[in-house]
Formats: sequence, structure tokens, C-alpha cells
Amino acid sequence: MVRMGFNRNIGGGIMAHFALVDDTNTVREVLTVGNDDCAGGNLPESEPAGQAFLAACGITGHWVQTSYHANFRGKYAGIGDSWDGTNFVSPKEAE
Repeated sequence: MVRMGFNRNIGGGIMAHFALVDDTNTVREVLTVGNDDCAGGNLPESEPAGQAFLAACGITGHWVQTSYHANFRGKYAGIGDSWDGTNFVSPKEAE
């Protein structure tokens, strides 16, 4: 059974957002990580720092940073969206 995700907050303060992308490049979960735990929250430094923080917390998987305000990667990642390696794409946009 595939776990269709939910949103979780890890840490406190201002947040960066990370999407769990499965092996079919589908977003399964989106969570937030405190900027203090991911090098200030700004790409490109924040993504590997956030991924390392999540791994240290025992949260496994392929996590890709997304922007709540769609400042990068095309849009804010939503459950069921696709990851094309550069941008998140809504299912309707992919058709």
C-alpha cells in the first residue's frame, strides 16, 4: 500500500518546505523544516542541509525542497504532483 502523505512540521520558527518524492517521481508528503535546521532556508545551500537534518531525525526518502510562494521549481509541491527533476508539475499540467 502506498502512503499518500500529509503535512508535518519539524522544528520551529520560519520554515522551509520539503516534498517526499517516490521512485515514480510522485510527491507523497510535504513537510516543513525550521530554517535554522536547513542553512537558513535559501536554495541552493538549504536543500542538502535540510535533507541531512531529515535523515538525522530518521525521516528517510528522497526529499526535494519546494517553495510555498512558488519562488522556485515551478510551483509549491502538492500531494500527487510530479517531480520532473527541475520543477513540480500538477497532474493536469502533465497531461
